[in-house]
Amino acid sequence: MPPVLELRGITKSFPGVLANDAIDLSVEKGKILALLGENGAGKTTLMNILYGLYKPDKGQIFINGEEVAIHDPSDAIARGIGMVHQHFMLIPVMTATENVMLGVEPTRYGVFLDKSKVAKRIQEISKQYDLEVDPQAYIGDLPVGAQQRVEIIKVLYRQADILILDEPTAVLTPQEVDGLFKVLRSLVADGKSVIFITHKLKEVLAIADQITVLRSGRVVGTVNSKDASQEKLASMMVGREVNLVVKKKPASPKDVILSVKDLYVRDERQNLTVNGAAFDVRAGEVLGVAGVQGNGQTELVYALTGLAPVVSGEISIMDKPVRHSSPRNIMERGVAHIPEDRQRHGLILPFPVYDNMVLCTYYQPPFARGLSLQQKIIIDTAGKLVDQFDVRTPNVFVPVSTLSGGNQQKVIVAREFSRSIRLLIASQPTRGLDVGSIEYIHSRIIEKRDEGTAVLLVSPELDEIIALSDRIAVMYKGQIVDIVPAARVNKAYLGLLMAGVKPSEALQEAPITTHETEVERVF
Repeated sequence: MPPVLELRGITKSFPGVLANDAIDLSVEKGKILALLGENGAGKTTLMNILYGLYKPDKGQIFINGEEVAIHDPSDAIARGIGMVHQHFMLIPVMTATENVMLGVEPTRYGVFLDKSKVAKRIQEISKQYDLEVDPQAYIGDLPVGAQQRVEIIKVLYRQADILILDEPTAVLTPQEVDGLFKVLRSLVADGKSVIFITHKLKEVLAIADQITVLRSGRVVGTVNSKDASQEKLASMMVGREVNLVVKKKPASPKDVILSVKDLYVRDERQNLTVNGAAFDVRAGEVLGVAGVQGNGQTELVYALTGLAPVVSGEISIMDKPVRHSSPRNIMERGVAHIPEDRQRHGLILPFPVYDNMVLCTYYQPPFARGLSLQQKIIIDTAGKLVDQFDVRTPNVFVPVSTLSGGNQQKVIVAREFSRSIRLLIASQPTRGLDVGSIEYIHSRIIEKRDEGTAVLLVSPELDEIIALSDRIAVMYKGQIVDIVPAARVNKAYLGLLMAGVKPSEALQEAPITTHETEVERVF
């Protein structure tokens, strides 16, 4: 029996980049194939070819043994292929039903939209695959995990048998990831086939039947998940051994750099999301903020960086109040910010890479002389940062929007880490990055700590929080419910705190007394 999907010799070039180089790949019916690779390895390009968004320069596509031509997404959908993109293709002001039916609107009497028919079908799909969605809910009111379920329902509504999920867990909480995996297992049990694009090795080993690894646009190899390990996959991805633990010496905290007292902040809908938060971050330490996404972490970071007004409370940086300061004023006090939403708050997407590399300092020497920008210096500096931080781009002149999500993140990290800073506020700094890049960013964060920078790390990944932090503050419903030494805590203890339960101190582990701490990274 032929594979449900087979790609042979797929080749695709862009100016200055060979994105896919004679790629062969096959997917079996009722199986999950994980497509693994570094940022810029060619994963998304390959799937965009399969979905009809790009045309290959060479190669063939076979579905159930029959060669097919896919010219556009409508061809792909007609062939039973559906794609859930990394950045969801949903309209926030429309309901789940309206988003699902968009482009394939059924009518009554050839005139009236039959929303009730679509809503009924959504409920049937939801029940069949355990995809809990309210058909009448507006997309803008749904959490990220529910929006992803709408995307999956949308492709199933169009009768997809082959589902492509591009970085599906990049914005999900651990609980939402578990829910997604449950859905994927129900899909393959029903005979669907799934291509799962990701960087995360633990997830690949947990969910995939087979794993195909790409590097620099080529297939490095395909392995069965039962025969694979994190170490083996990381080596295949990067082409070298990857250190899967964070090595760090005990911190030597000094003066308080950031002080937050009795802070209250509202979100865009005027809900009180930060509710009396208080903590300090000292020079030479990493304070990690753990919590289920949606418990005020986003608004806390917005307030600290001048992106959201403060209702009440105090924020001081090096003993100077900044509660009413602008983002630029806060930046000029030596604060670096890696934002949670890179496209909204970290980049100007139509601008070239070189402009995005100096967004914080373009008006200062050496990048400006009076009102005149020094373009050559800006371009030369951007080129050096691209090399230093391994940003995969044809050149620094292309719009930053053309880069993969992980490489966009690298542009932000390169810009913020290349400045002289006293405080680093890092919100999900490794979101969307591959194992090699995570290893590099983690080491740079610890390096900044050891140089005397105060680091506030916000991440939904408990492994990352535990690996990098010296102290961990747990947020629940906008409050800091506890601050604990990272060396004295385990995941079970943190998990209870994140659920709003104050666990017994007996759940804490004994102190780690070794000179050097090794903690498993989050991959």
